[in-house]
Amino acid sequence: MEIYKGGPGDAPVMVAMLDGAVAWLAANGRTGQWGSEPWSGDPRRVERIAGIARDDEIWVARVDGRPAGVMAVAPGPPHYVDPVDEPELYITLLVTDRAFAGHGVGGALIAKARDEAGAKGVGLLRVDCYGGDDGRLVEYYRSNGFETDAAFTVGDWPGRVLSQRIGR
Repeated sequence: MEIYKGGPGDAPVMVAMLDGAVAWLAANGRTGQWGSEPWSGDPRRVERIAGIARDDEIWVARVDGRPAGVMAVAPGPPHYVDPVDEPELYITLLVTDRAFAGHGVGGALIAKARDEAGAKGVGLLRVDCYGGDDGRLVEYYRSNGFETDAAFTVGDWPGRVLSQRIGR
């Protein structure tokens, strides 16, 4: 696996991975996170991803020459999460291609975020995720070293903020 710095040109790959994730979630009866319609069919969602790709730091994992996952990080949280009183690195997006599920792509990208936080001298790494249904996504992040900090809602969408300390 190779992890390299991406950018705005990776937005279509990000949207395609999100489309694949929505299809998989919907096929498994898990529409609470992102619904059942592809991201690519919603101009607001496409623009949101284009904005993340333009404004945040993008990291792409490639396996056998194919994009296998994408992560975006920023120096602070999105508007719906309360900021903290210390420098942080915030994972604003983490998505993997369904073809590479279970291959450690997400964990490798999270490890890259830890490395980037350390390189920047930042002692806090945070992420938020869908906190509904059976909590599997929250547990995924917990299994990657995060601790649950707070619950929040956006409309009726339940979310969780998780964090981990980075050794300096």
